[in-house]
Amino acid sequence: MSFQILGTLNLTNGRDVAVLPPAKPTILLAALLLHPNTVVSVDSLLGAIWGEQQPASAKAALQTCVLRLRRLFAKHGIAGNAIESVPGGYRVVADAETLDLLRFRRLIRRAGQETDPESELHSLTEGLGLWRGALLANVPSDVLCRDEVPRLTEEWLRASERVHDLKLLLGRCREVLPDLWRTARSYPGHERFAEQLIEALYRTGRQTEALIEYRNVKQYLLAELGLDPGPSLQRLEVAILRGDELTPGGAAGDGPVVTGHAARTAGTPPLTASPPMATSDFTGRAADVTLLTRWLGDDRPGPRTIVLTGAPGIGKTALALHVADQLRARFAAGRATLRMRRPDGTPRTPAELTAELVRLRVAGAQDPALLILDDVLDAEQIRGLLPVEAGRRVLITSRMSLTGLVATHGGRVHRLDPFTDDEAVELLTVLLGPDRAATEPDAVRQLAALCGNFPLALRIMAAQLQVRPRTRIADCVTWLRGDRFARMSLIDDPRMSITGTFGAWLDELDPRLSDALVRIARCAYQESMSLADLAGVLDRPVPAAGQILELLADAGALEGGSGTYTMHELVRAFAVDGYGERSTALAV
Repeated sequence: MSFQILGTLNLTNGRDVAVLPPAKPTILLAALLLHPNTVVSVDSLLGAIWGEQQPASAKAALQTCVLRLRRLFAKHGIAGNAIESVPGGYRVVADAETLDLLRFRRLIRRAGQETDPESELHSLTEGLGLWRGALLANVPSDVLCRDEVPRLTEEWLRASERVHDLKLLLGRCREVLPDLWRTARSYPGHERFAEQLIEALYRTGRQTEALIEYRNVKQYLLAELGLDPGPSLQRLEVAILRGDELTPGGAAGDGPVVTGHAARTAGTPPLTASPPMATSDFTGRAADVTLLTRWLGDDRPGPRTIVLTGAPGIGKTALALHVADQLRARFAAGRATLRMRRPDGTPRTPAELTAELVRLRVAGAQDPALLILDDVLDAEQIRGLLPVEAGRRVLITSRMSLTGLVATHGGRVHRLDPFTDDEAVELLTVLLGPDRAATEPDAVRQLAALCGNFPLALRIMAAQLQVRPRTRIADCVTWLRGDRFARMSLIDDPRMSITGTFGAWLDELDPRLSDALVRIARCAYQESMSLADLAGVLDRPVPAAGQILELLADAGALEGGSGTYTMHELVRAFAVDGYGERSTALAV
């Protein structure tokens, strides 16, 4: 007997199939099979089965579900130890012969190792043949459908893309058209399928239909996502309008977009966009750089996800890009950065980000790749983007701690503090020049202190001094003290402003939280603050005050936790002086 999860959850002996009923034991089995040979924690299983509304007897009910599954296994001739009880959770033991998901992944890996397109196509087609309709159709779990189905679907999408690429490469344009019509209609926001369909239509002499299809895709992307078609689709349209002859897989003059062995042998990286270059004047953060490069460079099997968190302006993006640059040899197969906000600062939707990720061509399960997700707003924005393949690395920057994401998907959280005094002086010395800094060492330290040792503030003030080479640093310090936050900005770049950056950050918080932050900033406690003290400041019972403080800590506005809190000096000063008069009434 074996398990089938790529569709409805079934048991089969190869001839007869038993479709499991939509019940809690079925959810339990699905949660285990989605992570075969891996310990799934009790908390994760309880969440998958009951969600957030768990009964008091949930753990006992979970044990009952395990017993029911074991009886079901015995009825169908499956070994009783297929589900193992281990410290902290349970594990299903399976291999490629007993679980279709593992067989699918084995075939995909084999395809990536093939040198012959026909052999690669055969392995991919065999793997895709294991899929049987809607995933987890008989598994009534909102959590699994939300967290697992998008990730499995992404594996199917990549394999399907590659099958279509190979058929186009082999000149089977008419053969691939029926599949492309179906997949392009099922995934209208997936630009690669649209591009493949348009190419196949054009190469079979159907230029008019190809252009109509392009315009349909363009209208959909504008209406649903507010986006224009990507560069590849636009080049394809131009090539069709000119009547160019297409090379297999792309517009005239472009080679096919490939992954796996073909990409490596042709010297074409699987990404068409790279992260911005790290700054050449990056300084400090030696311990942070060492820690992150060790975590990301770990060669143990499995994906790696790291959340780099902290207050805005503290240098998360700069550190992420610097670490990526340090590891460029390790991730030579491809790196990409996805910005989580549009140029106007509004958040990008998960659908929009998924379309962008497809556009960036982060593909090839056998190729290590580093994906930077920059300025993530919350966990829901990126759940569907997180990869599961071994060798994949994701470095997330966010003002939020995203601990819930780490708890469900695994990974590490690393919180950034402002620079130390010495690091802040070092950055100002690099930016201003050692000779200029050496003439006024005390003023340099005073300027760093006024900037709260925040890298963004340090860079803003250094830029102002760079364009005023005859201004004394001490005079700049005096000028800055006169109107600290209004003057800590660059007039030619609104993004380089502490008032704009901090103000937008606090405006995004729940008003009750921003009000609480202002009240805390104005209180007499300037160093470490206890929960009991702050409950009095907020005029709330200790449990309610604790919840508010933990939410502020999670948002990067406070440091510490578990009853003791501190606030960055620059954040405190801004909340008092730069954020304006706000109501201090906290809603019940």
